[in-house]
Amino acid sequence: MPILKKSLTRLAVLALFAINTAVFAEAPESHDAHHAENSIDWPGVYYGFTPCADCKGIKTSLALNSNGSYILMTQFVGKSEREFVEKGKFNWGEKTNTIDLIAKKEATIRHYFVGENALTQLDEHSNFFTGKNAEAYNLRRSEMTEPSKKHSGH
Repeated sequence: MPILKKSLTRLAVLALFAINTAVFAEAPESHDAHHAENSIDWPGVYYGFTPCADCKGIKTSLALNSNGSYILMTQFVGKSEREFVEKGKFNWGEKTNTIDLIAKKEATIRHYFVGENALTQLDEHSNFFTGKNAEAYNLRRSEMTEPSKKHSGH
């Protein structure tokens, strides 16, 4: 039961973060009309199970907010029950359709390619991973739906 409660709490936090929007007084920067920032519905929560060198895999949840902030939650499955939480801001990369995650407390910058309802983790040089596990670096966007209505008589 504690695992279910923890999972539900985690999902609720990510859902609240994903639907939060901020209003800015500044005009947005001009971008190419075909840039993912303008042409793809990218804000939301993305999930995946990415490769790991010394564990079964990395359970990954990434929430991107339209105000440029993010929360990344990772768990090294088979190695630890601990979930690592990283918060920060992201910028659109120099390459079209990429974002750079900049953590508040770490010097690490993570790169992702933004696609339709999906993110693909990139290497430290913003290149796609290659090899037999290349497709395992994909995160899929979760569709946020309204809570189901209670049935009468229950």
